[in-house]
Amino acid sequence: MKKITAFIKPFKLYDVRKALESINVQGMSVTESRGYGRQKGQSETYRGEEYDIAFLTKLKIEIATTNELCDKIVETIMKAARTGQIGDGKILVSDLDNVYRIRTGENGIDAVAEFL
Repeated sequence: MKKITAFIKPFKLYDVRKALESINVQGMSVTESRGYGRQKGQSETYRGEEYDIAFLTKLKIEIATTNELCDKIVETIMKAARTGQIGDGKILVSDLDNVYRIRTGENGIDAVAEFL
């Protein structure tokens, strides 16, 4: 099993969610995240004063999936989240040792199967 973690621009969430639904991915977690990379933040003006925002807001999407569907999900997120501008985000893929469904006690692929 794999865990996909994607950091995207907040305004792209709707597009990403719709694209994932179109390939029958129905479950994901979304968290607000802050960070910086090549963008190095941005300048804002508030009441006539300019100040720098070092950490930009992104959304972190997490999805547990099978090894077989991982590449398709990554490709779908990349297409839906891409604007072509700096700061589009990153996708991280890591191995999952196990997944447990709290309600039923199922584990492994059975714990995520209904989302795939």
